[in-house]
Amino acid sequence: MVTAARAVAQALERAGFQALFAGGSVRDALLERPVKDIDIATSATPDQVEALFQGQTVAVGKAFGVVLVLRGGFQFDVATFRTDGAYADGRHPESVTFATAEGDAQRRDFTVNGLFCNPESGAVVDYVGGVADLAARVIRAIGEPEARFREDHLRMLRAVRFASVLGFQIEPATYAAVQSHADWIRTVSAERIAMEFIRLVCESPQPSVGLNLLRETGLLAHFLPELLTLHGTAQPPQFHPEGDVWTHTCLMLDEMAAPREPVLALAVLLHDIGKPATFCELADNDTGETRIRFPCHAAVGAELAESVLLRLRQPSARIAEVKALVLGHMHFVEALKMRHAKVRRFLGMSNFPRMLELMRLDIRHSNNDFTTWRFLKEAFEAFKSEPVLPEPLAHGRDLIAWGVAPGPEMGRLLNELYDAQLEGRVTSLEEAEAYLRSRPG
Repeated sequence: MVTAARAVAQALERAGFQALFAGGSVRDALLERPVKDIDIATSATPDQVEALFQGQTVAVGKAFGVVLVLRGGFQFDVATFRTDGAYADGRHPESVTFATAEGDAQRRDFTVNGLFCNPESGAVVDYVGGVADLAARVIRAIGEPEARFREDHLRMLRAVRFASVLGFQIEPATYAAVQSHADWIRTVSAERIAMEFIRLVCESPQPSVGLNLLRETGLLAHFLPELLTLHGTAQPPQFHPEGDVWTHTCLMLDEMAAPREPVLALAVLLHDIGKPATFCELADNDTGETRIRFPCHAAVGAELAESVLLRLRQPSARIAEVKALVLGHMHFVEALKMRHAKVRRFLGMSNFPRMLELMRLDIRHSNNDFTTWRFLKEAFEAFKSEPVLPEPLAHGRDLIAWGVAPGPEMGRLLNELYDAQLEGRVTSLEEAEAYLRSRPG
């Protein structure tokens, strides 16, 4: 990728234009982090870039001075040095003016993202003090923080993400501006918020750092208040010595290695989202002692998780998978008492490997009793060597032929027959019919 990007920059330089690597790629290279993409800033206008790379461009953001250049199997944002006009919508400038490299650096969000690099020599060009802030591990807005956040309200969430992912501190004036204007995040689209938030959860070495920053700055209250209610929701100390639901959730996320897979990370984040709504204190039937309980919190949490992810405009498949994990994460409690057929169905779920990991993390940061989890893990390992769950021998049409009317009772009978099949008590369609006719009533 670097070779292809350098070739694009060299072509611009040969044509008489200035060309510099810009932004995140320079930051990550200086931090010795993997570089995911390379943006190129140039004195060439969009029309000049298109003319120079005929047949290799896409005008993705030409109105804002950005042209996509395709080279060597990679694509690069080539952006003309610019300054931005007023921001009326908290996202886009109403106009742009082509400028110098220094002017371009001044319009960017944070000093660590305002660095340039000479593609040939590797020399860093720093107009905003970004090198010093990288060394100090600080996220600092370029210029006046409030002005930067007024231009694009999402920058407040980006400040938290960068601090969490990079392990940096947010500079005090920048932090204070986020706190003062946290409600501006309400104007940002759900899609943009979700992208930044999920990256924070999935990429941070310790997501708890970012989550606590979101809570302390007030941002979380404006886009995910359901999660905020975990903080301060007590749990029974005999089962959760680690503390409240917020602490429990943060510990689970922190144990997952980055980068985290989004479905599992979101399931961990939301697995106990139903606890605040179901919190109650009931007397124990045996001892009479009052104990904290969360009746049906998994079912309530599954509905809440679905509502949250719908609001964040997540793909329907991701929502369904996360909801299923939240709904099922307490099933393991009864695993040792389950009939063989039910265990097999449980193990045969398409998301069971994720479910197993969710359970492991949940147990690891609660009572640390892995007895049931080990049983399920061993059963799953054995199950993997077996054929996949067989197709049911009996279907609705068969039951109709045997005199069963369509309706809820038919569904219950089909499940009963399938359980008998999984347990080896029914091995053919004829045996299924005989089993059905032998039932009382």
